[in-house]
Amino acid sequence: MARKSVSKKDKYETITLGQLLDEWVEGDLKPGSLSNGTIELYQTIVRIIKRHPIAERRIDTITSEHLQSFMDLLSFGGREGNFDAGDGYCKDYANKYLAVLNHVFRFAVYPKQYITFNPMTYVVLRKRIADTELFASEDEISKSTAPLTKDMYDELLEYLAEHYPDAILPVQISYFSGLRLGEVSGLVWQDINLEEQYMTVRRSVSYNSQRHTIQIGPTKRGKVRTVDFGDILTDILAKARKKRKEYESEYEELYNSCYYKEVREKNRIYYEYYHLNQLDCVPENYHEVDFVCRRRDGSLMLPTSIESVCGHAARKLPGFENFHFHVLRHTYTTNLLANGAKPKDVQELLGHSSINTTMNIYAHATRESKRATARLLDDMTIC
Repeated sequence: MARKSVSKKDKYETITLGQLLDEWVEGDLKPGSLSNGTIELYQTIVRIIKRHPIAERRIDTITSEHLQSFMDLLSFGGREGNFDAGDGYCKDYANKYLAVLNHVFRFAVYPKQYITFNPMTYVVLRKRIADTELFASEDEISKSTAPLTKDMYDELLEYLAEHYPDAILPVQISYFSGLRLGEVSGLVWQDINLEEQYMTVRRSVSYNSQRHTIQIGPTKRGKVRTVDFGDILTDILAKARKKRKEYESEYEELYNSCYYKEVREKNRIYYEYYHLNQLDCVPENYHEVDFVCRRRDGSLMLPTSIESVCGHAARKLPGFENFHFHVLRHTYTTNLLANGAKPKDVQELLGHSSINTTMNIYAHATRESKRATARLLDDMTIC
């Protein structure tokens, strides 16, 4: 009996959105020119989309209405199947989902020719009307954005000294330089000039959830910047370097050295982090790197560990309920602007691409400076 042939059309009609997403990752995303960080983010988004029931639908049955409904779920919140959008995603994050789906269905039209029409053509990200809490107390409004006061900073250091001393140096560096969490972990001694009091920020450390490794990569948007600092941080760093020598003597051959390994995958290069002590055999493809923020045993103080410590502080310390590591960057910016720093200088120190980001997101004027501004009218002589 003649074998029944399977037409190209029949084959393509059976592919689901979940299968298409996987094909796009391997066939278009990974070989593309996007940065490693963006690829990792898009892979995470793909994994999350596949939790939604739409991922089980054949792509020839998915309409613009289905996709618009999915985007509305992201904007306005809700739950469908195993996909939980909570109260809705922020505009920037939802836009990344829109970008992924646009890429995926364009890929399905060409070069794959699975479908002839891109259903994402008419799909938009609808704006969410911001809710205003008319009867919230002043404390409830300000807690989520308030920077640390000097007393809170001192209280935080005291708590860390008792419970998590390895986390003190990363906190101090961010408080006095505004570095992001991954940038603090990625700082090496070669980047720091104590004599001229500046550091070069060129890399960031993060956990790659796709490869399940600690990855050393570029900073946000791949920018290298110079961050000047003052006498206090100079003294902190000098003492940290001296303390490091003491720990090396204490641990002797059990003290860990830090390394990176270059990994090539298709046309991409990844740099993975490892640590080994003197009793371990160091592979030939390992390259030593002298990180600044290290544990007592010499291993790198990872961003996940630092953020976990901040979470413990938020739960244990009164008044720190909304504290996380990025609050230190907010605090740094607020302290500079409130004390007369030029916004353009602050923008460059922080590495923002736009001064609007510096002013709109981070410029939390202190109560005292706003009060002083309001009282300028009292000094005017009204005729």
